[in-house]
Amino acid sequence: MRAFFFITRCAAYWRHCIATAQPTWRGLLFLLEYVYPTKIQGISHGHKKYVLTSFFFFSFFLFFPFSIYAQIPSTTTEQQMEAITENNEDTETQDDTFLQSLQQFLRSPVNLNYADATTLKELVVLTPLQIQNIISYRSLFGKFIHLYELQAVPALDVATIEKIRPFITVRDAPDFVGSFSQRLSGGTHSVVARVTQVMERSRGYLLDSTTATNYYPGSPQRYFLRYKYQYKNLLQYGVVAEKDAGEEFFKGAQKQGFDFYSAHLFVRNIGIVKSLALGDFTVNMGQGLTQWQSLAFKKSVDVLNIKRQLPVLRPYNSAGEINFHRGLGITLAKNNVEMTGFVSYKNVDANFVTDTLNNEDFISSLQTSGLHRTRSETADKGAQRQFAYGGNLAYNKNRLHLGVNMMQYNFKFPITKAADPYNIYALSGKAVGNQSIDYSYTFRNLHFFGEAAMDNKKNKAFVNGLLLSVAANADMSFVYRNISPGYQSLYTNAFTESTFPTNENGFYTGISIRPHGFWRLDAYADFYHFPWLRYLVDAPVTGVDYLGQVTYKPNKQLEITARYRTETKPRNYNPDGNIIAPVMPKQRQNVRWQVNYKVNSTLTFRNRLEMTWFDRTGGNPQNGFLSYVDLLYKPMMKKYSGNMRLMYFETDGYDSRLYAFENDVLYSFSIPVIYDKGYRWYVNINYDFSKKMTFWFRVAQTIFKDKATVGSGLDEIQGNKRTEVKFQLQYTF
Repeated sequence: MRAFFFITRCAAYWRHCIATAQPTWRGLLFLLEYVYPTKIQGISHGHKKYVLTSFFFFSFFLFFPFSIYAQIPSTTTEQQMEAITENNEDTETQDDTFLQSLQQFLRSPVNLNYADATTLKELVVLTPLQIQNIISYRSLFGKFIHLYELQAVPALDVATIEKIRPFITVRDAPDFVGSFSQRLSGGTHSVVARVTQVMERSRGYLLDSTTATNYYPGSPQRYFLRYKYQYKNLLQYGVVAEKDAGEEFFKGAQKQGFDFYSAHLFVRNIGIVKSLALGDFTVNMGQGLTQWQSLAFKKSVDVLNIKRQLPVLRPYNSAGEINFHRGLGITLAKNNVEMTGFVSYKNVDANFVTDTLNNEDFISSLQTSGLHRTRSETADKGAQRQFAYGGNLAYNKNRLHLGVNMMQYNFKFPITKAADPYNIYALSGKAVGNQSIDYSYTFRNLHFFGEAAMDNKKNKAFVNGLLLSVAANADMSFVYRNISPGYQSLYTNAFTESTFPTNENGFYTGISIRPHGFWRLDAYADFYHFPWLRYLVDAPVTGVDYLGQVTYKPNKQLEITARYRTETKPRNYNPDGNIIAPVMPKQRQNVRWQVNYKVNSTLTFRNRLEMTWFDRTGGNPQNGFLSYVDLLYKPMMKKYSGNMRLMYFETDGYDSRLYAFENDVLYSFSIPVIYDKGYRWYVNINYDFSKKMTFWFRVAQTIFKDKATVGSGLDEIQGNKRTEVKFQLQYTF
């Protein structure tokens, strides 16, 4: 490989010299971009109980005769998704646009010889410095000859190249754009149908509907149906229909059939029209202070993935019922100027209140679950009318980006929060608006970016960051945010500790070091302060968060990671029921050890051990532990594949909970919250009936020890088991 790389690089350098009629010393420097190794020692500590448990799991799977495979993301992506679920208060996102994009790039890989910065951003994995270096490298040396050349691009390490390799290609000929009629006829149609059900009946289905006031009138199945047509990344349209478990279907409150319908048409690159959206779409501007509706990562082991970078308009065809716009959007681009405008109108779920004393109606809160099962949930469906409009004006030239953003919401009914102290600065009224300026600039090995925003009440918010390539084997990242307690916005997702950007000041720094081709060290430190009260935190507080992870990967078959994280975040602690709840710092520590081993071309083994300690020196300490073993099986040129997992977990309570990403059927994933004591296992099966039709089956079960019931409220199940079954069929034509 090294010989091939050296020959192709010399050929590119020679071609450049002929084209420019002069030598370039910078080209010679690219040939010397090799990382020389310096070793570090990783020390891991075990415990007999955990080692024996892990050994038992390994033995069980080793002799278990049936192991199978489904879609498998990278270890880093798994940890990012786990961090999102934890940050969103244990709520999993239903936006699968990210997974759809990866599948599309598998079918139509990005041509590095012609891809612009916008297209490279869609890969999500690449940092702004890496994107800029790819474009600069291509401008300097001409088109890539082979993918091996990526090793010579500054700031691109082997791990990153391996992540993007399935989604990229190198071709001399540009991608065929085609006329509009060719786009309409030359693409791919696909239909995805999915059925999910918890096999045990919960209390909500067993109550007598003639006497109970609160119960689930619908069936326990969840139905998902999606039709989509796509021509490369240039044209797509489709519809989505979804019914949640417990919701009625073609009867009662849902006589129209499915509870949720979505439709979209999205076109790219027609003359000066860069994007055109009709129907449902998402809007992403700046660094998430004004508007960001697509999936975005926050703090995770990928310490360099701190910048928001996606096109302003993106098509939406997922099952989530809240975080999108419905209307019209368009992006026009000419030369270095890009302009986007959009308008949207839709009904949103809200808690509607009638004040008979003052003879007025208002909204106490906006609902985001998307569930319409019980009478109260059905009454909240579409209770608020939301009209939204906004736009973006951007200037892009070489390594400079400047943007101006505006977002405005108008509601039919005013929003009035409960009169609690932490709600003093909460979103209220019949209108919400935000304006901002965002920027980014790359100077050599530095990339600056940020956004300064203001709402209609003149409250301000700032996010500023820096990506720095210190050396060929070391990169650093910095983020400073200063967001006023009064700053309010809707459908935003900035790089913050909180779920939404408000009431927070903080400084984050991360570093990624590759001292040897086999070793990698990623670490971050985050210091944050909440200047005003928060829910269940009755005082301004300060918190800290540290993470460090060592990865050892001597070859393509073996990867070992060891991670330590500690976070101290104050919250109310009032076991004696005092009138004033004192705020006490609560520390959570976490240790994780994981091994990925590719036994051969068809079989992969994974094992994770994880321990957590909550408030070890406080008044309510808790400990937690989990261990799981995965087997992934994907034979070459076979119609079947799949994977399976067996997990044992044991925690003292919810505060010592853990998270574990689970592989699922295509376009789906699961990140259950793990607590209490018990076992969890799942099996995924994938079978290709033909090139056009593919089938997936998944069964997952949690078995709790020493519990008579599982869940609470209407979701309470008699017994100690919870079993979920899922079927999915995809037909492509």
